[in-house]
Amino acid sequence: MSEFFKSKQRSRLNRKEDEEITKKTVVLGAITVLIFAIVIIFGLPLLIKLSVLLGNAKSLSKNDNQEKVMPPLPPRLIVSFEATNSATLSLSGVAEANVEVELLKNEVSLGKQRVDDKGSFVFDNINLDKGENTFSALASTEKEGQSELSKPVVVLYNNEPPSLNMINPSEDVVTVDNADFDIAGKSDKGVSVTVNGKLAMVDDDGMFKLKVQLSAGKNDLEIVIKNNAGNITRKSVEITYDI
Repeated sequence: MSEFFKSKQRSRLNRKEDEEITKKTVVLGAITVLIFAIVIIFGLPLLIKLSVLLGNAKSLSKNDNQEKVMPPLPPRLIVSFEATNSATLSLSGVAEANVEVELLKNEVSLGKQRVDDKGSFVFDNINLDKGENTFSALASTEKEGQSELSKPVVVLYNNEPPSLNMINPSEDVVTVDNADFDIAGKSDKGVSVTVNGKLAMVDDDGMFKLKVQLSAGKNDLEIVIKNNAGNITRKSVEITYDI
């Protein structure tokens, strides 16, 4: 009796194995037919591209598991002014400690310098060109490679005094019969103008105007014009208020 049951169990196991083999055969057959259909419809190049993509995906997966080497962060240049009347300047900045920083002016290298342990660096005695000077920097190490360029900073070198064309008064010495007097003139764009220390209004074209209250008799007035580079033009006028 026991032999009968054993024989029956073996028969069931054989049927299951046959069914699994049949399923695998059907699946493999379907995949083969699908690949064959892709080759017929889209051609062999598409199949090759799929194989390459699968290979690249495996390669990327391997690379992700490897340790990534990050380049140093870009340095940051520090400039406290936009314009100067000095032909040279010192340019400081901050970066990762102990990296090497290369400074560029108008995309031309000015040399390299090692950053100290505190992350600071200074380039001294940089010669400026007339007009705009654009500075940028990058950091590098032997193992980690090179950073991206830093955010550029622009320094204007201008050693020319601002222009001045007096409109009122048009002469250096005048006599008037009214205590209210408008000082007016024209200079360069972006200048500041004072008359005896009082700030005048300046428009976008450099036109300036300030109403002053004259005292009886002689009034000495000094007009001072200053541009953003620190250059100054002075003008003295004498206005006599004759009551």
